Amino acid sequence: MNSTPKGTPSPDAQGRDRDAEGRARSARPRDGLGRPLPYGAEGVDRQPEGVVRTPDETLAEAQALLDQGRPFHAHEVFEDAWKSGPEEERALWRGLAQLAVGLTHAARGNSTGGARLLRRGADVIAAERPAPYGIDAPGLGAWAEELAARVERGEGTVDAAECAPRLLGAA
Repeated sequence: MNSTPKGTPSPDAQGRDRDAEGRARSARPRDGLGRPLPYGAEGVDRQPEGVVRTPDETLAEAQALLDQGRPFHAHEVFEDAWKSGPEEERALWRGLAQLAVGLTHAARGNSTGGARLLRRGADVIAAERPAPYGIDAPGLGAWAEELAARVERGEGTVDAAECAPRLLGAA
């Protein structure tokens, strides 16, 4: 695995957090769902950005993060894949990132945004025929629709780890 983190944010002349390239990048700690915490609070480690992984490494790392209840971090892994992978696979990785963000929003209590992103991601993945790398596109579609309907009905708090999807079909 090749890691190229973008640098630790530091304040600019106006006191805004910037990375080494000068892009806005908050240094605030974040919780497991990616929500910013107050400066000085203990957060979870951020997912390094800009890491180039094989598809199998991407899926394994994202699945581990989903299983830990960290879908926000899994979406960053998928985002790396869509930005660094071949053009013909970008929609697939973007769709998987949308599923992870949909789960993030659902777990944060944003039922409208969560349901919308879950369905959008499922639609993108369903268009990939057949889905490569053992990705269970039909299973992910069913999972996304079921979770989207559940959050729209207001059926309680979504625990991201308990609701984590299985990315790969049975071998």
